[in-house]
Amino acid sequence: MTVVSNTSPLNYLVLIELQQLLPALFNRILVPEAVLRELGSAAAPAQVRGWLVTAPDWLESRVAVDIPSELRQLGPGEREAIVLAESVDDGLVLLDERKARGIARQRGLAVTGTLGVLDLAAARGLIDLADAFERLARTNFRGSPRLLRSLLNKRP
Repeated sequence: MTVVSNTSPLNYLVLIELQQLLPALFNRILVPEAVLRELGSAAAPAQVRGWLVTAPDWLESRVAVDIPSELRQLGPGEREAIVLAESVDDGLVLLDERKARGIARQRGLAVTGTLGVLDLAAARGLIDLADAFERLARTNFRGSPRLLRSLLNKRP
């Protein structure tokens, strides 16, 4: 399966040092150019900027073209990720922001985010979910405590 990522999921996976989950879970990892710009911007954490300087081979950059006007309400990375995901057969788009997730779903896309990636990795035995959530709690990630508990409670 091909996954198209927005900035936020990549940012948090790098910050918690679990970015290698992406190639372990998915065949292809695509990012639009806007996401690369956001990950490399001065506003991005130094750890993320440093990772991007030596970006792994599995991270493929693509140009997203013909951005529909109805997506202009979203940030550049979000709108380009949605457009790029629409061009991929049987793809999944990684978005954390609620508004972007809703719009992507309205457009018929399969959507998950940072928590979904971690949950999938835990289901496949690749990580300890509680440990991943503890790492995530040390960042500025904002997630529903109820959702986090729900994900942890479904694990044996």
